[in-house]
Amino acid sequence: MSVYNQPRRRVIQMIILGMVLLIVTRLFFLQVVEKKYSKLADANAVLRKVVYPSRGMIYDRKGRSVLRNDVMYDLVVTPASVKNIDTNYLCQILQIDREEFRKRIVTAIIKNGRVRQSVFAPLLPPDMFGKLQESMYLFQPGFELVQRQIRSYPYSAAANILGYIGEVSPQMLARPAYSAYQMGDYLGMTGLEKTYESVLMGTRGIQYLVKDNLNRPQGPYEKGEFDTAAIAGKNLRLSLDIDLQVLGERLMRNKIGSIVAIDPQTGGILTMVSSPTFDPNLLTGSYRTRNFSKLFVDTTKPLFNRATQATYPPGSAMKPLTALVALDEGVITPSFGYPCRGGYSGCGRFIRCTHSNPGHASNLRLAIANSCNAYFVHLYRMEVDASKFGGIRKGHQRWFEYMSSFGLGHRLGVDIPGEYSGYAIDTIGMNKRYNNQWNSCSELYVGMGQGAVVVTPLQMANAMCIIANRGYYYLPHFVESIDNDNGEMLAKYKERHTVAHVSDTSYSSVVLGMQDVVERGTGRAAMIEGITVCGKTGTAENNAIVNGVLKKLKDHSVFVAFAPRDNPKIAVAVIVENSGFGSTYAAPIASLIMEKYLNDTISVKRKQVVKNMLEYNTLDPVVREKSKLDSLNGATAKMTTDQILNIYFRN
Repeated sequence: MSVYNQPRRRVIQMIILGMVLLIVTRLFFLQVVEKKYSKLADANAVLRKVVYPSRGMIYDRKGRSVLRNDVMYDLVVTPASVKNIDTNYLCQILQIDREEFRKRIVTAIIKNGRVRQSVFAPLLPPDMFGKLQESMYLFQPGFELVQRQIRSYPYSAAANILGYIGEVSPQMLARPAYSAYQMGDYLGMTGLEKTYESVLMGTRGIQYLVKDNLNRPQGPYEKGEFDTAAIAGKNLRLSLDIDLQVLGERLMRNKIGSIVAIDPQTGGILTMVSSPTFDPNLLTGSYRTRNFSKLFVDTTKPLFNRATQATYPPGSAMKPLTALVALDEGVITPSFGYPCRGGYSGCGRFIRCTHSNPGHASNLRLAIANSCNAYFVHLYRMEVDASKFGGIRKGHQRWFEYMSSFGLGHRLGVDIPGEYSGYAIDTIGMNKRYNNQWNSCSELYVGMGQGAVVVTPLQMANAMCIIANRGYYYLPHFVESIDNDNGEMLAKYKERHTVAHVSDTSYSSVVLGMQDVVERGTGRAAMIEGITVCGKTGTAENNAIVNGVLKKLKDHSVFVAFAPRDNPKIAVAVIVENSGFGSTYAAPIASLIMEKYLNDTISVKRKQVVKNMLEYNTLDPVVREKSKLDSLNGATAKMTTDQILNIYFRN
């Protein structure tokens, strides 16, 4: 070889030598210095087991746990590892046939592939789990028992608030938001479980176990040196009063409607009842899927949260807001009166109503106390026709801005998913509806809570908070604090929201009128001994299209209130569908809720009122029979009236 090529040969030799030294050094490090990989290399001897953390607990305002974590087990399968097992015996334990066995294996492969675990039999009943545990070595390594924590609910209440947990789906796993999960994990699907999933879920741990020659776990590998501990989820502390929630659900049994009660000083929701409801224990355990299917098709829609998702005309409950706008804009004073003679004739035609007493609306307090329709539709017209606004369109838009500041027509941001916005018509909406040809007579009914305005019960309860606080509110919410948390997630619920620029004098006039409603007007059924209650009855028109024809149905009973008048501690809205006047059912139910919360008891003098509310039934017999609701609602629904009365009025 030429002497001129020797330097190139040495360079190549040095490169090869360097690569060999690098490989040898790395192998020495992996096999001698770093022991972790060598110890875990033998997959046939070591079992990697996911340890699921304890899910965070949820407590009510008095520190009572409204749910529990119970342990159950899933049977999971890794299809590629299923070899030479006693299929017949496994099918016998699981009470399935071989065709179902093959179907589940195929489904597991489709959902999660051949080499990844999938749930084969979820949430095993205790007897089935016991048999499997004894014989598990016969079905390994393909099958494994994985511990799960499921929720149980000692109060059988607050189903639509708390929500439920379920297995993550392949569709969810395809989204970046669920990158922290894997097939077989459980997560919050609705309610608080979903909103606060990130703090409730905790962090998974890993445990390595030694297996014997029959694949049976024998104990921790290397004394747990490579294990990582599961970290429990954080606990939620709610404003909810679970006793109040149970009382509300009992009072609303066999009725369709809602109760929402809020602490005006914090925005914390004290109770939120949607009726008909269901026992949340139905959506846990091995029968969850079957029960969910029944609830989903139930004709009374128990999964539908009427407190945040149903919308209603507010009816006369809207009148205090109409009065506030009129006072604030200076179009009336508290002494303003208007004839109340059975209807309104200010728009060129006589619009009849049920109020006919000229003295009932000789000033604002009397008009609120007696709920004169003519008075408040005229106030709306005065508000939007006021010349200082520069025209009807600007006047109506000004009215809409007030309604928006009162929380109507948009979501409030409560911390459970699915909230509806309701609707209050703005100037753009009026132009579309009336093809730009409209005036203050076109939608005068909004002044009395009918027409182009619909609200959720939550929005009406929040509006009462505004009046109770004389001009401000906090966003309605359930969670007051999270254990071991910096509070950043809840910061928005601590901010005070001031409403427009309504004066204290305007609020005082409306508050006095609402006090008169309860003490000498249409809402006397809401009186509570020793407590000054301010409220407003409402009768919301209920129209529906039946076979293409607009049909008048029985009105909804509405009542909104707060108490006490000074330094208020509770604001409430109650809607009972298809039950007539607000004073008949909504007002008594609201007063019982307020009395229970403020006094921690209900006066024995009101035992008959409680009995009447428990026994009143608005469900159509045919609808009730189709829903089979009693069979779903559990022990609470099956209690007799006397049994419930005995809880609150023991001798």
